[in-house]
Amino acid sequence: MNRFKTVSTIFVAVIGVIFLCNVYFLVKLYKSIGSDVEREVMTAMADADIDDMWERSERANRAAVAAQQAAITAGKDSKQFEERGGTVGNLDNEGNFVTETRDKEGNIVVEKNKLRRDRSYSNQMVADMSRQMHFGMDPWVDFDLAIMDSILNARLSDRRIYPDFLAVEIVDSKGNILRENPRISGGVAGYDVFTLCFSPEKDMHYRAYMTPLTRHILSEMTGVIITVFLLMAAFVLAFIYLFCTVSKLRTLEEMKDDFINNMTHELKTPIAIAYSANDALLNFDTSNNPAKKETYLRIANRQIKRLGELVENILAMSMERRKTMMLNQEIILLGPLIEDIASAQRTRCEKKISICVQAHKRECYVKADKNHFSNVLNNLIDNAIKYSGESVNIEIIVSQDSITVKDNGIGIPAKSVPFIFNKFYRVQHGNCLEVRGYGIGLYYVREILEKMDMTITVTSRVGEGSVFTIGFNGYEE
Repeated sequence: MNRFKTVSTIFVAVIGVIFLCNVYFLVKLYKSIGSDVEREVMTAMADADIDDMWERSERANRAAVAAQQAAITAGKDSKQFEERGGTVGNLDNEGNFVTETRDKEGNIVVEKNKLRRDRSYSNQMVADMSRQMHFGMDPWVDFDLAIMDSILNARLSDRRIYPDFLAVEIVDSKGNILRENPRISGGVAGYDVFTLCFSPEKDMHYRAYMTPLTRHILSEMTGVIITVFLLMAAFVLAFIYLFCTVSKLRTLEEMKDDFINNMTHELKTPIAIAYSANDALLNFDTSNNPAKKETYLRIANRQIKRLGELVENILAMSMERRKTMMLNQEIILLGPLIEDIASAQRTRCEKKISICVQAHKRECYVKADKNHFSNVLNNLIDNAIKYSGESVNIEIIVSQDSITVKDNGIGIPAKSVPFIFNKFYRVQHGNCLEVRGYGIGLYYVREILEKMDMTITVTSRVGEGSVFTIGFNGYEE
């Protein structure tokens, strides 16, 4: 019992550790993928900012061209519509990224920024270009946040991120709204918030609200989650299987121990009685008392016979391992065989025994091993006698395809009926504790009958007796 508890505790501990490790792994993976998704969103916002400036630049150019054409048509001076703004950048010999921007008045603004080696050059150059483009673009064309929403949605879609809701507004570093997005008027509680500074000089930031990206993160983890849960299911099933196996082994071990204890007692008892009877014959003068001599001899003979039956039952325990055991099967006339068995059983003196044999047909035959088949019938009758009151009535009904052994014994509880043919199984009778057994008699019966292509069934009710039926294919002579 203690060993079983120890093994069970180890199994539970292992499963618990594996479960906690998997949970820790999933949490770490969730955070890692979450960080990657956040970087993807920030990159998408930076790309969308540049796309938005290109779109605004195209709008400005279209407007300038349209105004210039209108001025030419009206005969006015069109030089006032010459292109303004624009940003160019290059890298000088000192490692500075130099940007030149033309403002609204046509003045050239030059800015130098030292490229840092601990950061990506491309990111720094894009950031400087973007800042200078805003410096030259924002005074000419104002922001259209509806277009920015659409552009950012497209950039996120390129990265397979599909938020149900997305809206962008422009704020300062303190969170004050500089450009309001009417789509956010309904409140922003529960949304993920991402902020990107695009104009440090003017303290302007994009602030994007979108539905939580948990679903996207989990979709990225789908394969891993399924794999982890399959592994967990496999571990749990393995644990259940091992637990059931260990439980069965523990039960079998307990039954085996009970069998050994009972069998030891059963072997010691007839040996002690036979020894005492033989000792009395040797050490006492019984020659002048033939009756006492006969009594001692009968006692010794009966106990030796009992020892033989016990040995046969012990050998029967290994029947399922003896797959190659050959049975000496022959055609047997059932009537005389059963009458001989019944006559021998009637001579038992421990109880008042009545055995009635009925045959539906005068001559019934069966193909079987005579010795083993006789042992089967003796086992059934012996059980009927042991598990009965002071008087036992046994009825044996013989037909061409079955033998029925019916008794008036104490019966078998319904919950025990499915298990009575299992090795070492004993029915617990509260009012029959004096009957000792070892749980292999009916197991032997079933194994032998199956080897002879026969079947056995039982019906029983507590207090009303039991009915065992052996089914076979009969023979007619």
